Amino acid sequence: MTHIQQRFINATSPDSPLEVVPVAGRIGAEIRGVTLSGDLDDATLAAIRAALVHHKVIFFRDQNDLGDAGQEAFAARFGKPVAHPTVPVAEGSHYLLELDSREGYAASSWHTDVTFVPAYPEASILRAIEIPAAGGDTLWANTVAAYEDLPEPLRLLADGLHAIHTNLYDYAALFTGAQREQVAKKHRSIFASTVYETEHPFVRVHPETGERALLAGHFIKQFVGLNNADSQRLLQLFQDHITKPENTVRWTWRAGDVAIWDNRATQHRAIADFGLQRRHLRRVTIEGTVARGIDGFESRLVSEPAKLAEAA
Repeated sequence: MTHIQQRFINATSPDSPLEVVPVAGRIGAEIRGVTLSGDLDDATLAAIRAALVHHKVIFFRDQNDLGDAGQEAFAARFGKPVAHPTVPVAEGSHYLLELDSREGYAASSWHTDVTFVPAYPEASILRAIEIPAAGGDTLWANTVAAYEDLPEPLRLLADGLHAIHTNLYDYAALFTGAQREQVAKKHRSIFASTVYETEHPFVRVHPETGERALLAGHFIKQFVGLNNADSQRLLQLFQDHITKPENTVRWTWRAGDVAIWDNRATQHRAIADFGLQRRHLRRVTIEGTVARGIDGFESRLVSEPAKLAEAA
């Protein structure tokens, strides 16, 4: 067994007071016997946070009584909730992002949340409200394991790279026909209504563990110093390493489930295989810190945010 294989065996921490059951070999665990709320005691909350940092994504079944207010109250205990920078919050909420998909609409592309800003979220808390009878699972990938498992020449290359991330990512390219135009119109009018561009180190140092993680995903526009074509080929090379099956976990949702992921050490992707069924979830994100690279470089806005019409 190699050092990397030993390092990323997804085993339960023996000193955790929680019932934590690993789901996949390198990432993901289910926590049982905990009811999430804004009234959790400090010890349980600290144990949940420790499990999150260790397992990268954690799952809770049967949180059916949580509701919108409960989700926001729990998030406020977990950290500082923040709204999405461009998408309006769900009706009646302060921070919740509505993810209400029909006809195969879902973010079916690998990404880390909101990396088009320098201090992108620390964590995301996602609650399932209505789930298809079949389909609509979500995948997560461990970007720390991916970095450590790179061949040495690719690790050395990654260490020196910076990338520009933007919310002008073309979601519509995932679709065809009339559906493509509908998605493109919605994307331009809401998600990309204000355009952000941020330069990040390609390898981020995790602020709690010191681990190194690949900061990639579909918001990358290009690598600094490379043209778009070379950037996309290089990005795909690294993405293939990040999303190797060994680095991933797949969760089959039930209504009432909650998933929390460390957005500094993971990517995720919803699977758009549910046809005309409804897939309804709500997400709240926790404020993060400005990303820092192994050389001390701190992420920065490339230019001031601009309205889409002004940026064209």
